[in-house]
Amino acid sequence: MDWAELRAGRARYEDDALLVLDKPAGWSVMGERHDTDLVRLAADDGEKLWPAHRIDKVTSGVVLFAKDLAHHGDLTRQFNRRTVEKTYLAITATTGLPERGRIELPLSVGRKNRVRIAAPREAIERRDDVWTVPDDAVGEGSAYPSTTTFERLEETDGATLLAVHPLTGRRHQIRVHLAWIGHALVGDPLFDKHATTRTGLHAHSLTFDAPDGQRLTVTAEPDAEFLSLRALRAREH
Repeated sequence: MDWAELRAGRARYEDDALLVLDKPAGWSVMGERHDTDLVRLAADDGEKLWPAHRIDKVTSGVVLFAKDLAHHGDLTRQFNRRTVEKTYLAITATTGLPERGRIELPLSVGRKNRVRIAAPREAIERRDDVWTVPDDAVGEGSAYPSTTTFERLEETDGATLLAVHPLTGRRHQIRVHLAWIGHALVGDPLFDKHATTRTGLHAHSLTFDAPDGQRLTVTAEPDAEFLSLRALRAREH
């Protein structure tokens, strides 16, 4: 897929200042040296874009870009100040999650740059559908407070579809939080080295303040490949 084709088929909002794309799974936002790097692909076609945030390469869905550097700072500050509302769709390879939940587990970076919970797994406590760890269980070194909330949308034989809201924006936050409470995503290579499908995580919507003062919500509906992960998981059981 070249830039013109991707842009034409996956733009979900555009004005003079902004571009919002529905990123395909398997493409990075930026920072890679090959033709699945969106910022590089755009630049090679003569268009300069500045991403206001990133989502993982394995994740599909909405990504916000500034088309002019003058607007980039304000957009990134909204993410840093946590005034951007983010909703993801996630498919876990499990059942048994409550109708609603809140995960308040600090994250740290361990060996080989791997993101993990900053406490032993056995220290995780669940009370009233809130997962936490005691302060005295958090290991030495840097620990980053991290909060994820979710609602259960659908449960099938062996899989659960969630709407997930990362209130903080840590790297791999949703993937690590769900896995460490025993509900890893379908096809997540962080926790399944033999994954045979794409990862069950899709950035569904962003709500943010546009440079013209509007409060915008931009949505990218998941494609059939993502939704099929629920049925695939059911067949495996």
